[in-house]
Order: sequence, then structure tokens, then C-alpha cells
Amino acid sequence: QRGSGKSIPNASDDLEKSLVGNTTPKLVEDIDKLRRHLKIEKWGLVLGGSWGSTLALAYAETYPNDLDALLLRGVFLFGPDEIDYLFSNGGTFGQNPQAWETYCRYIQDTSKDWEREQKNLLGAYWDRLTSKDCSVREAAAAAFVGYELSISKTYIDPSIVEKYLGTPSILIPFAVMEVHYMLNHGFLRRGQLLDCIATIKHVKVAICHGRGDYVCQPQSAWRLHQALKKVGCEYVELEFVSGAGHSDSEPGLVDAMVRASDKLAIELKA
Repeated sequence: QRGSGKSIPNASDDLEKSLVGNTTPKLVEDIDKLRRHLKIEKWGLVLGGSWGSTLALAYAETYPNDLDALLLRGVFLFGPDEIDYLFSNGGTFGQNPQAWETYCRYIQDTSKDWEREQKNLLGAYWDRLTSKDCSVREAAAAAFVGYELSISKTYIDPSIVEKYLGTPSILIPFAVMEVHYMLNHGFLRRGQLLDCIATIKHVKVAICHGRGDYVCQPQSAWRLHQALKKVGCEYVELEFVSGAGHSDSEPGLVDAMVRASDKLAIELKA
């Protein structure tokens, strides 16, 4: 991910430059440049979870002949309903009322025009995340990331939350890049990933999705599964994992991903 981790510049060091060319098509190009640099003729397996599932699908549809299989966790298709559910219309309130109200309250408490900003919470967060005041940027990032982390796991691990909120080089890119991509609909045409699904009907696809995932709704995994079946994908498997949320550290999801990858390994050898 450009602007995050070991990428230079990191958004916490130079926000403006970290956003230059930071789009899904560019990231897809980066993945293929990496493949060619490593002299890998074809990826045996491309794995992606959450936003990574979006990116994995976008990559596969752009370079359908350069991979054999996809393993996806926590599917997110970047539909308007998915974005609004998570960040705009209070879709998460039903299961996580405290988290949603805390997410909104930060904007309300720092707003000079709450009547306007409550209709565009993502835009309001963006204004604060791009503030010239470092303390405002960090406070907005902490509120945004704290919200998502609080709905990501079945059981919240305070040490994980503390790690993210206490490390600017992780915290700032997490918030900035997520809002950047959400505001721009993932730099994808509306419905693009499902509209182009026939291009990967020859790819083997395994999907693992927490039944209690409140970040990426299970219906997205179902939509993808059904779309693949309709275009004639010969190998597509979906497991909804009971008792699991969104995080890749959920025990049930870890087990499901290992089983799915083992099965794909056998299929790819056949």
C-alpha cells in the first residue's frame, strides 16, 4: 500500500506526497511490477483480506492470466451501500451502538457546522485528517481507527488498539488511506468488480467470511460467490465462519483460511 508501512513517503511524514498516484489502478500495477521484478511467471495464489480482497479482485481482473487462484477473507466490493453502511448512515449502530455514536461524537464535538457535517461524516473526517495542525490530524485518526478496531473483532484486544493508536506511522496511514479510498469509491467504477467477474471464471476462488463481520458484511461475500457461479467458475467455495468477526486473527477465520489454502494447494497440484 503506497503511503503506508515501509513505503516512502509514509503519510505520517509527508501527507501530500503520499497521496500522489495513490489509486487502485496504480496499486494493481505495483503488484504486477513486483511479479515481474521477482521473475515469477504466474502467481500460484493471490491472497487478500478486507481492502486486500478488493485489491486482489481488481488485480485478478486486470491480469487474469497471471494467477491461478484467489483466497479472499472479509470481502469488500466497494459498493455505495457498503461504504454508507460502514461510515455514513449508521449501519453498524444495530450491533455496535456505542462505537457508532463515538465515531459521530468526535465530529460533532469538533464541528462548527454539525448540521452540514453530519450528512458527510467521511468528508468531515477528511477535513481533520488533512489539517495543518498535527494534533488535529492525530486526534481524527485516533477517533476513526478506534471506531473500526472496536467493531473488527468478536473480542476486543486492548493491546492491539493501544498499538495502533500509539504509533503515528501506523495510525495516520490507516486513517488517511482508508478515508481517501472511501471518498473516491476505491477508484473503481460503480459495480466494476462484479461487472467484470467473467474475466476470472477460470481462476480457482476460495472465500472465508466471518458470519459476525460488522466491517465487511457477509452479503458481499455472497454476492461475489453467486456472481462467480453464474459466469461458470468451476471452482468457487465460500465458508461463512460462525463465531468470527472481521479480523484475520479471529481463531475461526484462521482455521478456515488454513483449510481453504490447503485445499487449494491440492487442487493446484492436480
